[in-house]
Amino acid sequence: MLQNSIFEIKMDFSPLLRSPLFSGLNVIEIESLLSQTLYRLRKFSPGSLIAQSGEPVTSFMIVLSGTVKGEMVDLTGRVIKIEDISAPGALAAAFLFGSRNMFPVNVSAVIECEILLIDKPEFLRLLKRNDLILVNFLNIISSRSQFLSEKIRFLNFRTIKGKLAHLILQAASDGRSIIVLDKTRDDLADFFAVARPSVSRALGEMEEKGLIKASGKNITIINKRGLLELTRE
Repeated sequence: MLQNSIFEIKMDFSPLLRSPLFSGLNVIEIESLLSQTLYRLRKFSPGSLIAQSGEPVTSFMIVLSGTVKGEMVDLTGRVIKIEDISAPGALAAAFLFGSRNMFPVNVSAVIECEILLIDKPEFLRLLKRNDLILVNFLNIISSRSQFLSEKIRFLNFRTIKGKLAHLILQAASDGRSIIVLDKTRDDLADFFAVARPSVSRALGEMEEKGLIKASGKNITIINKRGLLELTRE
């Protein structure tokens, strides 16, 4: 059995039950696997920088507690929020391997958080040691690629109303006419890199045109064809 670099700290393995990497394993199996794996635990205070865009990704990282956010700065200096990652999400998993394995965004702590790090050579040994973890990792990076593809497609929409229409139609893809957005108006403003009043104004204009009825996160679709037209503007 390997001695861990933080062997003096008693780790609680139960949060990893919810980690996609360890999906299908129980606590005893997870603890057994990690007892044979060198890992590190790091804590970050709110607002502290965890990784900077362009830095090499050298470890597989799991958020054990708290929330982190990924932000990108464009050429004008505007900060664009990409997403929040809460425990037990993985950080930059799709960038651990490949020819350009660097953090694509700045990563910082939203609230106090703790992160588990497994350096790349040790993580490779973990993947070889357990087929289920290997499959889970492949699913993680595949899902991540799909998310990034959708993000690129989303950025092609030129107007705030087009972006909102896309989100609403996407949430109603199962045919529902009433949906609940997974973001507040503040979250949407961060996501679109615009001021909150711009989001509220766009939603108001969509209501005035009879396309939707909005109440907080609750959206009732009144004119689906009109929403589709907004996505083509």
